[in-house]
Amino acid sequence: MPCQACKRCASGLKRARTARQLAMLPLARRDVRKLVRKLGANAPPSQQRAALQDIAQLCCNGGDVSLVAIAAAGAVPPLVQLLGPASTADVQRLAGAALGILAMIDDIAASITAAGAIPPLVQLLGPASTSLVQMTAVTTLMNLALVAEIATTIAAAGAIPPLVQLLRSECDDHLQAVTTHNAATTLGLFAWSTDTKAAIAAAGAIPPLVQLLGPGSTSDTQSTAAEVLMRLAEVSATASDIVAAGAGPALVQLLGPGSTAVMQAKAAGALAILAKNHANMATIAAAGAIPPLVQLLGPASTDEVHHKAAGALLILASSKANAVTIAAAGAIPPLVHLMGPGSHGNLQGTAAGALGILAYNADNAVAIAAAGAIPRLVQLLGPGFSAYVQGVAGAALGALSENAEIRATIAAARGLGVAPC
Repeated sequence: MPCQACKRCASGLKRARTARQLAMLPLARRDVRKLVRKLGANAPPSQQRAALQDIAQLCCNGGDVSLVAIAAAGAVPPLVQLLGPASTADVQRLAGAALGILAMIDDIAASITAAGAIPPLVQLLGPASTSLVQMTAVTTLMNLALVAEIATTIAAAGAIPPLVQLLRSECDDHLQAVTTHNAATTLGLFAWSTDTKAAIAAAGAIPPLVQLLGPGSTSDTQSTAAEVLMRLAEVSATASDIVAAGAGPALVQLLGPGSTAVMQAKAAGALAILAKNHANMATIAAAGAIPPLVQLLGPASTDEVHHKAAGALLILASSKANAVTIAAAGAIPPLVHLMGPGSHGNLQGTAAGALGILAYNADNAVAIAAAGAIPRLVQLLGPGFSAYVQGVAGAALGALSENAEIRATIAAARGLGVAPC
């Protein structure tokens, strides 16, 4: 059973400090080098296995100082050697677990990479490994991939196809669920360059990632899948494939009140990126995205959710039909409120931008003015705001100025030096 209390490892090592573990703490300071020597190929298998168990346990229970001491004692090269095919599955698991925890310190992660750990770890992702070894290998690669340069190396070593194979929407047990979540997380750590995004899509990641958005996944896995899909969607052709695979309705479901704020923000962010493609925009609107996005503008949401929901509505509002639907769903009053002093600058700018797009519809422009937007937009032109916020506020006022009566109201507001809202 993976460690429950310790988030540093998913290796099956128990976090609870037994009497034996407590007795080992002084040993970690005195005899780490002796333990490392017992990892060598010339050590009897029983001694090697016992030393490996002790080092893996010390990694799990020790702090950063202990990890540095273990690495300084020369543990990394023999641990890497023990990942190879000559080792039993249990030895591979323990060695991988120790390396995975050591990898959480960047300098040690670089040493692990330099010692040649990545090729055998990638090999251990394959079907010849046990489920427990696969989970340990993917977790170790995930921790290594937190360093951007190492993530590139891992992807280049052929990790993408086996990681995609580990994405399972139906997990029979906790072990498979952890493996799936960590495989998705690792793919997300790769998904920064256009080439890598294309490689992930080409490896067949989109259908299983879309499946992971469904109710069979944990909320953490759903959020991770949404984030990975959002990054992949930045490649236009891939965005179309993601929507074609059914991501629109699945992401809309994650906007609802049963989702965490993190999940809602990631789902809204993914929908915004996907909707930049006009064909996708129609599909997303047809999937019912607008009402829940408007609902997320309300006071129960976090600032991050407000920002992502307003951003998605800004994109969707570029369709004339959607602009009408968004206003009818009640978006204008909360967007006006989000331009106020209680919001951070980026959120104020996004809300102003959404209102500016909506204002190109004549009826919407009247509703925006009636909701009190003009004083707040004029305030956002002031010197205390970024050039971005000033620019979108100015553009929104320009769109509203198409109406002569509103234009007069804006001129009066600017000439009077409107008091802070």
